[in-house]
Amino acid sequence: MPFVKLQKNKAYYKRYQTKYRRRREGKTDYYARKRLVTQAKNKYNSPKYRFVVRITNKDIICQFVYAKISGDVVLSAAYAHELPRYGIELGLTNWAAAYATGLLAARRVLQKLKLDDKYTGNENIDGTFYQVEALDGDDDPRPFKAFLDVGLRRTTTGSRVFAALKGAVDGGVLIPHSESRFPGYDAGGKALDAEVLRKYIFGGHVAEYMEYLQEEDPESYRRQFARFIEKEIGPDDLEDLYTEAHEKIRADPSPSEKEAEKTEEEKASLKKFKPTARNLKQRKDRVKQKKAAFHRKLEAGDDE
Repeated sequence: MPFVKLQKNKAYYKRYQTKYRRRREGKTDYYARKRLVTQAKNKYNSPKYRFVVRITNKDIICQFVYAKISGDVVLSAAYAHELPRYGIELGLTNWAAAYATGLLAARRVLQKLKLDDKYTGNENIDGTFYQVEALDGDDDPRPFKAFLDVGLRRTTTGSRVFAALKGAVDGGVLIPHSESRFPGYDAGGKALDAEVLRKYIFGGHVAEYMEYLQEEDPESYRRQFARFIEKEIGPDDLEDLYTEAHEKIRADPSPSEKEAEKTEEEKASLKKFKPTARNLKQRKDRVKQKKAAFHRKLEAGDDE
């Protein structure tokens, strides 16, 4: 049978339904979003919060978001580029930095909701599984609850989105999860190796790689860890560095103050590359000035 090209007929085009714009752009998984956003009717319009984690080449973004008809609203956010305030100046996208960013996001949102004193989270970071529990008192507030939103990222075991999740949970936010996606989890034995998880939280895997390169390939070590060498950070310094950062985050998770906006005079003094448009009166006046200048030039030529 000869090859016959499949032609889409009129019925196909009449019944074709265009997908949502963000689906066409490959930005939103609407199957997951529907389940993360939909709230039960008997909740009386109370927001359903999502812990949104997005990882770029140079930054990690953690946000607590809820949906409205007009669009998503960000309750609180934390970024890895804020970590230098707390002593983490390098490696802002590794596993330990993702954990610290999640911890910062959790402490910040609890501070905003005035729950930071009641829900302090897990201060003994030993790598064991931890989940926030509600307080016993009848008048005590319930823990702040959110659901993990990973976007289009694959949820593989050991992914950095779970580092941010672990940081947020240790920070005192209730996020339903299991231990099966943390590094150190043995799928065969159905158990988590807490020592491995603790090593990742404090940058132990980076320290091991630094030590390996120092011994096996010093040239690669000097090239790959040049900024660490410049700041005199060695493999033995990483755990203390992250421990101090966690303490500083808990002490002051509030965002840094923004610079004061420029005054009108300062804005006016800035160089403008695009000239402001003239109105009709200004344009006519400019033509008159040009004509007068031209006539003066002609008169000066006649006098000579």
